[in-house]
Amino acid sequence: MALNPKFAGQRLHFGQAPASTAAGVPPAVHTLELFLDYVCPFSAKQFNTFYNAVVPLIKANPKWAGNLEIIFRQQIQPWHPSSTLVHEAGVAVLRLAPHRYWDFSDALFKAQLQYFDEAVANETRNDTYKRLAKLGASVGVDEAQLYDLLAVSDKVPDGGHPNFGNKVTNDLKLQIRYGRLVGVHVSPTVIFDGIVANDISSSWTKEQWQEWLTKNIG
Repeated sequence: MALNPKFAGQRLHFGQAPASTAAGVPPAVHTLELFLDYVCPFSAKQFNTFYNAVVPLIKANPKWAGNLEIIFRQQIQPWHPSSTLVHEAGVAVLRLAPHRYWDFSDALFKAQLQYFDEAVANETRNDTYKRLAKLGASVGVDEAQLYDLLAVSDKVPDGGHPNFGNKVTNDLKLQIRYGRLVGVHVSPTVIFDGIVANDISSSWTKEQWQEWLTKNIG
């Protein structure tokens, strides 16, 4: 599926693309899209298994590595207000250090309890952003630059308008629009080659993923 070049850090592809099967036909690979919410426990479970156990399997298998691309799709769930804030941090990392995006996502999922409703109930929005910036620093993202992208001013910017948001608001809108376009509601949701893979569960083990990849990639 299409991915805006500004969000290239959301894509993983580890091998050489296969040769074209016919003259004049560009080579193509399978696409696995993971729609995940940073404050969803089931998303965290799926991400942890996939990123820390399944990705090494894909890297080690030349056929899988060359014939599969993986895209992290940020699925904001607005009934948890902090979902917006943590996903803003994700798109800010994409802008500042796209090569750190998956490591940042891994760190954020591991720390997700610190961003649940109860954990942010008594702090300001900018205080939450400060904690997210420190988390970014833990994986090599510039803390000050990350906070600068996230912080919301208490003053209307010159030439701007009230309710301006922050410096990544427009990027977040694009993430949301894509999820709406394809009709994804539940997190996590997995789409394989454009079709929702309802058989894939957040509770899958490494072995179940391995069996599925063997069946679908070869």
